[in-house]
Amino acid sequence: MSLLLLAGFCSQAQKDTAKVQKDSAKVLEEVLIKGYRTVNGVGHMLELKEGIIYAGKKNEVIITDSLDANKAINNTRQILGRIPGLNIVETESSGFTANGIATRGLNPSQSVEMNTRQNGYSISADVYGYNEAYYLPPMEGVNRIEMVRGAASLQFGPQFGGLVNYVTKDAPANKPLEFNTALTMGSFGLFNSYNSLGGTSGKWSYIGAMQYRRMEGYRPNSQQTQVSGFGKIQYAVSDKLKVGAEYSLLRNKIQMPGGQTDSMFAADPKTSVRARNWLESPWNVVTAYLNYTPSKRTTLSIKSSYLFSSRSLVWRNEDGGPEALDEIDPATNAYVPREVGMEKMRNTNTEIRLSHQYQLGSQLSTIAGGLRYSYSWFKQQGGGEGTTGSDFDLSITGGWGYDFDFTTTNLAPFVENIFRIGEHFTVTPGFRFEYLNSTAKGYRIDELDKLIADQSRNRYIPLFGTGFEYKPGSNTSVYANISQAYRPIEYSQLTPFGVTSKIDPNMKDASGFNADLGYRGTIRNILNFDLGLFYMAYNNRIGVVVMKDPQTGNEYSYRTNIANSVHQGVESYVEFNILKYFKPSSKKGISIFNSFAFIDARYQSGPYKGKRVETAARTVNRIGLVYSSPHLTGTFQFNKVGDAFGDASNAMTSSDPVAGYIPAYTVLDLSGTYKINQYAIKAGVNNLANQAYFTRRTDEYPGPGIIPAVGRSFYIGLSVKL
Repeated sequence: MSLLLLAGFCSQAQKDTAKVQKDSAKVLEEVLIKGYRTVNGVGHMLELKEGIIYAGKKNEVIITDSLDANKAINNTRQILGRIPGLNIVETESSGFTANGIATRGLNPSQSVEMNTRQNGYSISADVYGYNEAYYLPPMEGVNRIEMVRGAASLQFGPQFGGLVNYVTKDAPANKPLEFNTALTMGSFGLFNSYNSLGGTSGKWSYIGAMQYRRMEGYRPNSQQTQVSGFGKIQYAVSDKLKVGAEYSLLRNKIQMPGGQTDSMFAADPKTSVRARNWLESPWNVVTAYLNYTPSKRTTLSIKSSYLFSSRSLVWRNEDGGPEALDEIDPATNAYVPREVGMEKMRNTNTEIRLSHQYQLGSQLSTIAGGLRYSYSWFKQQGGGEGTTGSDFDLSITGGWGYDFDFTTTNLAPFVENIFRIGEHFTVTPGFRFEYLNSTAKGYRIDELDKLIADQSRNRYIPLFGTGFEYKPGSNTSVYANISQAYRPIEYSQLTPFGVTSKIDPNMKDASGFNADLGYRGTIRNILNFDLGLFYMAYNNRIGVVVMKDPQTGNEYSYRTNIANSVHQGVESYVEFNILKYFKPSSKKGISIFNSFAFIDARYQSGPYKGKRVETAARTVNRIGLVYSSPHLTGTFQFNKVGDAFGDASNAMTSSDPVAGYIPAYTVLDLSGTYKINQYAIKAGVNNLANQAYFTRRTDEYPGPGIIPAVGRSFYIGLSVKL
């Protein structure tokens, strides 16, 4: 495998000093050039990067251009599959191409347990109240993906799953104009076009990108169209001060084929009994930023973003479950009326970060801190009686079944400090304080009653953490970290989505901590490894259990504080370049990688003590064989994910759509790229063996019921850089 130079990121730094000589015109200052290398597209953050401390934290960096993957559809298991233990919910067959992720046995749906960011600012619907990610940037426009486990709670927020940050490609620094275009076609009517234009002229730099994607879908009634856009402009006031602005947008229209029962899935995973379910989620994020470096030891950054987005849904809801056919009633000669739901999100986020390196004894220590302020408004309307038609029509007859206004105000100061003890050991204690004010106003119709809500709640949450790192050599380190985590009750957990789910009115916030112990490093450009243990305590965990109505005898899902859970296990990543080992001078490479996790996630108290946490697979094992040469690269990836359960009772079967067994599955992917000068041809096969499997059961959209994953599919694409 050829060596990749990753500017600013990797497990280890290799420093070269270049002294610029005096010429006849002027004398230039001495310039220090740093290059960082890793075996392949997986590296680790530096101790301090852009004013943020990563010392002693479990983290990874994925360089997307180094990967062979189906980026046209954001194939998450190919792009992020090297992250050990990553749980991916594959809802692509039902319209949700922004596949959710989670770590350590947490719920991956819409990445609700993650702090999801783009270029360092939040892109989810709400920081705390509705932490769902409907938008992700097109992977063809992403330079790298940064992930920090639960230890991110001090610098970014208290989410149990930690941070995932999608860093988009920047403007070319050495030319006034560069144009990139990529066209991809594939199975199930896939057509994807991605184009970007950028450059630098004087003190100005800019980049703009646009993606158009259309798919007919793996299942009937699963067509979708999507337009994504991104623009960034930056002005360098001086060498020390840069200001800029960004804008991201998403426009989509998705048909959802609904969920399945176990028998329907066994008979034909492509089955669809819904043809009138539609969703759209237009997304907009505007950001302004300032980066100031008054000295080599001090940095200041300010980022302020405004998100204005929505989600609209019209569907034949879950009454009767997935087995209820959506057919014309002979008595009325029409379909039953659909249900309409609409949500509007408005939020502002501002983060100020300041870091400074100072002399403490004979060592250079670092303090980094800041303040986050956010305000979120969320309008949720649902249960409206829609039309009997089949098109995307959001009109309703009568009033809403529920109509709520939620707000969340958050103020959070935070600080961390790297103390260096000798040449090899660092201790990094930190503190974060979260102030939350949540309000809920509105009503819900419960049979003949109209229930009114008007409440406000304040929370004051101190969070502590400490990281340790010992470097026995220049290329390896031992790290350990323990950090507190917290998850307040979300808006969606306060309102039942439909008749098959109910909410406990006395739910409490969840809290706990993450702990890591690991050993990572590189051996030349031959071996890259990160071996670790983790322990996560998750108290007052909110989940879903199956209950039985004593009057009707019907089962329904009940969302409540189930109990305390503990997630513990092993996370390991090893990559070995076979060809470089035997022939170090070779320009080609053949490497093998193994990303493995064993996760024991169980309830420790309550009626489900000893039961496995829902959606938590015990094993996640991904093995890849990678070939690379100056012109041709290829990756074969083996994905083996263990079994799981849909609810806390670990029911094997149930009439409730969310409960039941989720079998283990194996998926094979093959991708390759051939490059000639500025041209590249990309092709591949996803799910090579055409494995029938699913990763999610749900009691709401895009179900209810089982959401099948996509079967075997092909893609081929051409990209050009001019």
